[in-house]
This record gives sequence, C-alpha cells and structure tokens, in this order.
Amino acid sequence: MELEKANRRYRVGIIGAVVAAVCCFTPLLVILVTVVGWSALVGYLDYVLFPALGLFLLLAAVGWVQRRRCQRECE
Repeated sequence: MELEKANRRYRVGIIGAVVAAVCCFTPLLVILVTVVGWSALVGYLDYVLFPALGLFLLLAAVGWVQRRRCQRECE
C-alpha cells in the first residue's frame, strides 16, 4: 500500500514537472493563452509556473525517497 502511494507521488511529480517545464521554457502556453484571449495573464505566468515546477520536483523527490525506503524495508 505504501509502495503504491510512493509510486503515485513519484509519477505525479515527474509528469507535473515535465508539463510545467514545457510550459515554462517554450512559448506553447503563451500562444494558447493569447489565442483564448487572456493575453493580459501572460506577464503573470512565471509567478505560477516556476513555483509549480519546484513543487512538482519536490513531490517527485519525496515519492522517490519513500519508494526507496519502502523497497528496502519490504526486502
């Protein structure tokens, strides 16, 4: 059960970090927001995306540590 939760945290962290990184470092999100008509929000994207990237990386690290700990204890 704990291993499943750790694996889920790790996967969500990695997927979230990849999505946040793609949105941070490519103009994909800027183009999407502009097409939708919310171009006034483009200036604030970095205030949301960089903390989200950090949060997802932290979540992936916690999941990885928990996964390793559970694997050692289960052996």
